Amino acid sequence: MSARVLVVDDIVTNVKLLEAKLSAEYFDVVTALNGIEALAICERGEADIVLLDVMMPGMDGFEVCRRLKNGATTAHIPVVMVTALDQPGDRLKGLDAGADDFLTKPLDDTALFARVRSLVRLKSVTDELRNRAFASRRLGIADPLAAAASETGLNGRILVIEDRPTVTERLSSALSAFHIVEIETDPHQALVRAAEGDYDSVLVSLDLKAYDGLRICSQLRSLERTRNVSVLMLGEAEDRTRILRGLEIGAHDFLIRPVDRNELLARVRTQVRRKRFTERLRDSVQSSMEMAVMDQLTGLHNRRFMDSRMGTMFDESALRARSLAMLVLDVDRFKVVNDTWGHDAGDEVLREFADRVRACTRGIDLVARMGGEEVVVVLPDTSLDAACAVAERIRERVEAEPFSIHRNTRSITVTVSIGVSSRRAGDASAAEMMKRADDALYRAKDAGRNRVIVANAA
Repeated sequence: MSARVLVVDDIVTNVKLLEAKLSAEYFDVVTALNGIEALAICERGEADIVLLDVMMPGMDGFEVCRRLKNGATTAHIPVVMVTALDQPGDRLKGLDAGADDFLTKPLDDTALFARVRSLVRLKSVTDELRNRAFASRRLGIADPLAAAASETGLNGRILVIEDRPTVTERLSSALSAFHIVEIETDPHQALVRAAEGDYDSVLVSLDLKAYDGLRICSQLRSLERTRNVSVLMLGEAEDRTRILRGLEIGAHDFLIRPVDRNELLARVRTQVRRKRFTERLRDSVQSSMEMAVMDQLTGLHNRRFMDSRMGTMFDESALRARSLAMLVLDVDRFKVVNDTWGHDAGDEVLREFADRVRACTRGIDLVARMGGEEVVVVLPDTSLDAACAVAERIRERVEAEPFSIHRNTRSITVTVSIGVSSRRAGDASAAEMMKRADDALYRAKDAGRNRVIVANAA
């Protein structure tokens, strides 16, 4: 997997050495000799991952990392701290600054390349979501990137898969101060529990007595219901080969025993933060998609979606010689409702009207708000007679019970007029079918409202 790797170090020979190694593995390498230059490169979106030296004059690597992780446009970029420092306190300081990993010099090439590829894969998951999330701003949604970057990574739901009581007790004791921790000692039940539990992170021991921990990691990453959960491996120093394999199959991070409590907390917090970051972006994309096709007042599809979908439904009906019917509905005397009771009351009526129409239609039907108080229902595989029955059912349901307004303090009677049409063999487009339904609607209005009228026969 190719990626743009930013190497940041104030010593040119170190930069050149890493550049040569990474280029030989087909990575594109960008370089910076100081923190300010590195921040600028990341803000321009020119790096997929950062290999960041700690000991630099001016702004050290910890501060650079902290600024990257606190920036809405750079928080998603993986950062690996690269340094000669090897004390637990130094490693913890880097993780607290938001670093995704902390590698010591001299670097093990195999471990370095495995870590870079793993983190690049994780970043690629969020890149498309980030691009789409930018559209949310234009649709009026609060800035999703800023909200995602502000995530603390605390109060996560953590599942620990470990079968040694003394180990689970220590892990639970350390994590419970900041997270909700659950223990699963049976590896055969672990996947079921993970799929049902909506966890932020799963810690998997590679030393389970009768089960391969790597297989659990692989299954967690492949199953639909768990593929978005972060996976953190726990292994011994001699498990190095298996740990690297775990990163290759999709595990997010690892800890070497004996586990340092502070490093455990820092790495789990990073994983929880990353998962929630991605979830926020995914939710933002879903919201923007819904806003693009849904009417925000009624929850029905909007006119833009209707125009597109209705054309497709018409073409499929014509191609397969299947019936297609349409209803055009209009709330009677809606202007009087607005003028008498106010526009807020009118909105309440429209929301309830939409709910009653939805209750009378099927999931395969297209129900869309045309604008104002007019709604269109397109009914696939529905004859004209069946469509008339649906229309009459809607009319009766609207008239049957008064509509509550002013937050349920008043109620008013509402009726609806409906025009019905169906596709004819000579129709060139859905517009012709809609024109007939529209004409029938006006005839229903002229005839006294609160009725269903069928379009004139050809």
